[in-house]
Amino acid sequence: MSRFVLVTADTDFELRVTRAVTGGLTGRLRVVRTAVLPDSPAALLVPGPEPTELVLLGPGASSEDALRLAAAFDVQHPAIAVVVVGVADPELALAAMRAGVRDILDPAADPESIRVLLERALAAAAGRRRDPSAVAPVEEGRIIVVASPKGGVGKTTLAANIAVALGRIAPMSTVLVDLDAQFGDVASALRLEPEHSLADAVGGAAGLDSMVLKTFLSVHHSSIYALCAPADPAEADRISGEDVGHVLEQLAREFRYVVVDTAPGLGEHALAALERATETVLICTMDVPSVRGLREEIEVIDRLGLGSGRRSVAVNLADRGTGLSIRDIEATIRTPVDVVIPRSRDVAYSTNRGVPLLQEKSRGRAAKALRSLAGRFDPAASAPGKGAHKRAVAP
Repeated sequence: MSRFVLVTADTDFELRVTRAVTGGLTGRLRVVRTAVLPDSPAALLVPGPEPTELVLLGPGASSEDALRLAAAFDVQHPAIAVVVVGVADPELALAAMRAGVRDILDPAADPESIRVLLERALAAAAGRRRDPSAVAPVEEGRIIVVASPKGGVGKTTLAANIAVALGRIAPMSTVLVDLDAQFGDVASALRLEPEHSLADAVGGAAGLDSMVLKTFLSVHHSSIYALCAPADPAEADRISGEDVGHVLEQLAREFRYVVVDTAPGLGEHALAALERATETVLICTMDVPSVRGLREEIEVIDRLGLGSGRRSVAVNLADRGTGLSIRDIEATIRTPVDVVIPRSRDVAYSTNRGVPLLQEKSRGRAAKALRSLAGRFDPAASAPGKGAHKRAVAP
């Protein structure tokens, strides 16, 4: 057998899958060049040097036949992940979920997107082999909420960089959610053109099953997913705080890290996210209105008992010439500052390009500070002991 089995008569798609496998995955790919699917899994599982872990069905094959064969795999070979190639829609996603399909792959996907999805499906297959009876992740993911009282502090930039950094720790198990439902910039920050948005994810079948919800996520080639804001700001009105909470809970059951970029202030959506946060990142810049706003936000969060998990405070766009010091900021907000990110042309340039700074091998001071911030969520990093806070200073 081969680790990957692809069934398709589409030579262009075969080429893209081949590039995806050879470009970063281990194991052999066997291609069955036909649009007619066999009646049983046995026809695809021929003897070979390695066990089959993933079967890719289509494109070109009948969706009905693909789901029938996937259901047979789910019963006879539950440790093998089956991915169906097709244009995802809620109806297909629900049928695929019932048939035991692990994921749905867009037939127009590029090699990098194919690689990302295959790696995620392989991880799921490995989990089922370790515990064949498992039907859900044992531990829910961490919800990291990035918030600030005012706009213009670089919140989306920091959230995108945190997500990209965590994507290296947990490839295909990190998702960035844009909760600025009216004017969110996550799609711009990642240079994405999403087909679906948060508005799609909170309605209908997506709320009932995570398989459907995942069809509304956009794949980014840094091995993360994104759930972007609606293109039409008016759609924000039909997204409730309850909807937001439910989506975040669903994502936490599927992903190791859920990074949430909120709208400025403490609106309904931000409060729903903070209520479910396992960690929060609170941001201000080195100006009096931003610092005072952060103090008031912290007071409200504490009064409401929200964001009870670990809290990190970051000062962004730091500059010694502002007339404020980090000590002044700490005295005002009555809590230590954990990370100081200096004002940097590199950050501005990367933001304008739609390429997060940590996606590249930057060695500047801003990149170092961003890595330090993201590293606070890396379980492999040594956690400082109680009272071991090191006073942050402006660069």
